[in-house]
Amino acid sequence: MALALARNACGNRGIFGRFNISKALLGPQMGARTVVMRPTPVVPEKGVFNHDDRNDKLGRPMSPYLGIYKYQVTSMLSINHRFTGVMLTGWGMIMGYGSLIMPHDMTYYLTALENLHWSAPALYGLKLFMAFPFAYHACNGLRHLSWDAGKNLEIKQVYSTGYFMLGTAIIIGSILAAL
Repeated sequence: MALALARNACGNRGIFGRFNISKALLGPQMGARTVVMRPTPVVPEKGVFNHDDRNDKLGRPMSPYLGIYKYQVTSMLSINHRFTGVMLTGWGMIMGYGSLIMPHDMTYYLTALENLHWSAPALYGLKLFMAFPFAYHACNGLRHLSWDAGKNLEIKQVYSTGYFMLGTAIIIGSILAAL
């Protein structure tokens, strides 16, 4: 609306006389034409390699390549923290949606598992498979909370708390699996 009023006021017979301000000020925007880009494929000459071919010929690995980095405790603990978080989320979703979809209640499935008559070590291994990610993720989460508070941020403390967290997670996971 404001643009229409400005055009009418500044037209040939507008308040500025014969000078057409609307064409001077607004004309380039209204008269712009669209440009269509037509990309043409680049045909490589014989003997000329692109970036990937040249690196392959030189025996270089594809980027990004993590094999050049030294494995560190901190990076492995971080990756495992994310992995256990994904595992716990998956188990929670399966158990939650499963309880809505499955025709029987949880006691039916626990009884069915009990009727499989697994050996004690196999049952302990299954329980440890379920309990250790929880213990690991919880202990490492507490470690991250201490970092958020500004504690244990020196590299020596980061490594010592990492080893302590791993030992604590193993102990707690073993205790939970033994229940």
